Amino acid sequence: MSDPLPDDPKTGWRFDRDAIGTFRFLRADYDPDSGVVRLVYAFDEGPELVETLRIPDPPRIVDPARIEAIERALHLLHLIAGISYFKAAVPERISIESTVIDAETAALLTLIYENGLGEFAYRNGLSLRGRIRFPVEASDRPEAVALAGSAGSLVAIGGGKDSLVSIEALRTAGVAQTVAWIGSSGLIAECARRTGLPTLAIERRLAPELFEFNRLGACNGHIPVTAVNSAILVLAALIHGHDQVVFSNERSASYGSLIPGTGEVNHQWSKGWSFERAFGEYVETRIASGLCYYSLLRPLTELAVARAFARLDRYDMHFSSCNRNFHILGERPTARWCGQCPKCRFVFLALAPFMPKPRLTAIFGRNLLDEPSQAAGYDALIEFGEHKPFECVGEGRESRAAFAALAASSAWREDALVARFAREIAPRLGPIASVTELLHPDGEQRIPEPIRERIDAYFRP
Repeated sequence: MSDPLPDDPKTGWRFDRDAIGTFRFLRADYDPDSGVVRLVYAFDEGPELVETLRIPDPPRIVDPARIEAIERALHLLHLIAGISYFKAAVPERISIESTVIDAETAALLTLIYENGLGEFAYRNGLSLRGRIRFPVEASDRPEAVALAGSAGSLVAIGGGKDSLVSIEALRTAGVAQTVAWIGSSGLIAECARRTGLPTLAIERRLAPELFEFNRLGACNGHIPVTAVNSAILVLAALIHGHDQVVFSNERSASYGSLIPGTGEVNHQWSKGWSFERAFGEYVETRIASGLCYYSLLRPLTELAVARAFARLDRYDMHFSSCNRNFHILGERPTARWCGQCPKCRFVFLALAPFMPKPRLTAIFGRNLLDEPSQAAGYDALIEFGEHKPFECVGEGRESRAAFAALAASSAWREDALVARFAREIAPRLGPIASVTELLHPDGEQRIPEPIRERIDAYFRP
C-alpha cells in the first residue's frame, strides 16, 4: 500500500489506492468570454481534481444550436479526459454527476477506456475487460445538432512528419486550414509557424494532485492521448466554427504489438481505425452533424507517409518525431532527435529508402543504421525475436521491407545494421514485401469524398 497523502483539510480524506471505491465526474464548465474550460473530478470524498484548458480568442456565439453542440462536446470531453485520473486507482465504481448518459455513450466510453488503457493494464498486471462500467441513466437518444461550419479544417499538428504531410496535402488541394496543437511545446509551435498558416494553440493543465498521486504509488502508465486530444479539438472546432477536425494517423496505427501469452496490445489504439470510426460516427450523429472528424492519412502505411514527407524539404531542420521531446515530465533531449528511442530508429529507417543519405544524416546528426549498438532496437522494429515496441511506429513488415530495400542500395548496403540484416536476418525470415507493394492506399477511411478526390494524386505511388 502506498503512503497516504496528508488529510484533506475539508473531508479528512487520504489517498489510498487500494481503498478508493468510486471515481466521480463532478462537473464541466466553459467560460465563453475567456475560453477557459474546467473539468472537475474526484475519488470518493477526496479533493476536487480540476483540469483546465484555454481555447484562445473565442468568438461571441449567439446561435442556440451551436451553443447546444458546444455543451454536448464539453460533456464528451469531460468523460473522455477523465481517463487520466481514473487510471490512478482504477476503482470499481464510476459516478457521473455532471450529466446523464445513454447506452450508446456508455458503450463508446467503455470502448475507449478498455482499449485505450490496454498497454497500461498490461504493464500494471490488470484486467479491465468487463470491469469498467459507466452508469446508464438516460433512455432518450438526442440526435446531433445540425450545423454548417465555414472556417475550414482544424488540423492537429504534432511536430512530426505525419501532420506536416497532411498539412501540405491539404494546402495542395486548396483546403482552408488552421493548424492546432495542445500544450506548450516550442518544437510544435515552431513547426506550426513554419507552415505559414493560421494557428490555434490550446493550453492544457492537468490537476496538480495527479502528479502527487503518482509519486505516492498511484497506478501509472500510457493513456490514449489522441482520444483526449480529439475531444479537445472537436470542442475547439465548434467554438471557432470549423467543419472538419483532421488528424494524421496512418493505417499502420491500427496494428499493435503481439505479446506471447497475452495477444495484441496496441500502444497507439486511439490512433487506429477502431477509435476513429467510433468517435467520428458519434460526433456526427450525436453532437454536430456538420462536423466531420477523420484522419487524412488513414489509407496509407508509414512508408507511404515517409515517401510523401521526403518530397518536402522545408521542415528538415524543424520537425521531430522523437517522443522524448513531448514527455510531460522528465528530461528533454538537447537535440531534436535523441537517436536512442524506437521512434528515432523507425523514422530514420522509414525515410532512408526515399531520401539521399547526406540529407537524412544531416537531419539526425548521425547514421543510426551504422551503429551496431542499435541492433536490438532495430530487431524489435522488424519483430525479430522481439515484439514491436510500445511506440507509435510502423508494422514489422514495413521495417523489414525498408531494410530489404536498403540492402539492395549501394548507398546503404555496407552500413553495419543493413549488412547484418542481409547477412544474418533476412535468410531466416519468410517472404519480405517490397517497399513498392506497401505504398498503395488501401483500407477503410472517413475522408470526405470531395477531399479524397483532390488529394488522390498527391499520394499516388
